[in-house]
Amino acid sequence: MKSLRLVALPLLLGLSLLLAGCSESDRPLDSPVRLEGAIFGSFYQVTLADPLTQGQALALEEGILEVLEAVDAGMSIYREDSELSAFNQAPVGEWQPLSDELIEVLAISQAVAEASDGAFDTTIGALVNLWSFGAEARPREVPDDATLEARLAEVGFDAVEVDPDALQARRLRDLHVDLGGVAKGHATDRVGEFLEGEGIEHYLVNLGGDLRVRGYRDAEQAPWRIGIEAPLEDRQEARHVVPLHDITVATSGDYRNYFEQDGRRFSHTLDPRTGRPITHRLASVTVAHPSNAWADAWATALMVLGEEAGMALAREQELSVLMIVREEEGAWSSRVSPAFVERFGEALVAELGLEVQ
Repeated sequence: MKSLRLVALPLLLGLSLLLAGCSESDRPLDSPVRLEGAIFGSFYQVTLADPLTQGQALALEEGILEVLEAVDAGMSIYREDSELSAFNQAPVGEWQPLSDELIEVLAISQAVAEASDGAFDTTIGALVNLWSFGAEARPREVPDDATLEARLAEVGFDAVEVDPDALQARRLRDLHVDLGGVAKGHATDRVGEFLEGEGIEHYLVNLGGDLRVRGYRDAEQAPWRIGIEAPLEDRQEARHVVPLHDITVATSGDYRNYFEQDGRRFSHTLDPRTGRPITHRLASVTVAHPSNAWADAWATALMVLGEEAGMALAREQELSVLMIVREEEGAWSSRVSPAFVERFGEALVAELGLEVQ
């Protein structure tokens, strides 16, 4: 997860409120109110449908930024002073006391890694860098087999042990844990929990595409609606529009971040078991789950596994999943798990033309 970058007071709330008196602070705002800015090398958008004054909105934004800063301070690999960086630099084999939040995210990561037989793995940072999708500055090119095998030998979720009861963890080999595939989902959950703690009942949190919604988007109790993107490389276009209520959603796809060499396409999604980019037909996976941290991790794992093995695991784990699969001649098919049908209803599945698997 990249280090936090914030845009101070992005709405016209900030400066005007600082210059105005108490009467301006008490001024009601039109609903919905949107707070937005830059985070983790991406963006955040928080839409609030509760009645708010200008002062309340500013206070909520300040609280949201504090939540995001706390997650960044705990889980960024780009900050030398983060808790995760300290864990990665700790002596191999020694238990390290960690915060309950970092332990929670590590435990989720390990659980998904075990359930997916290593399709999700937080220790693949060296491989990500080797394939030019990480922090190492180098041309994008296919690595040679010897270098690839050497980096692959450094990877393995089995080299991380987590003891949730004692709030401690340790590394059994000199590897680096990168929580980029789950920390953004955790941050999404944290922002939602903060808003609920402040009495907000109707909101949509969007952290770089990770979503958490509660309540409704207007007084008529219309549901929040999101677009599931078609796997297009040159533009954003919704293939399916899905109503959401009291749920989180995460999507993993391979159609934006990639490079080409000698006529071949290399996705940024790597299979931790082979050290190489995925090559199957699955273009994107969307997971709906009560926890966005879990949804984030599961979406990545299923994306690595592909359409058949991924859907089999989704059925086994009773995950609510929508997959978009590439077909011949630029066509796509959309497939959902039984749990998706149970959550969203047969009528919506039929309306969207989704195939149940």
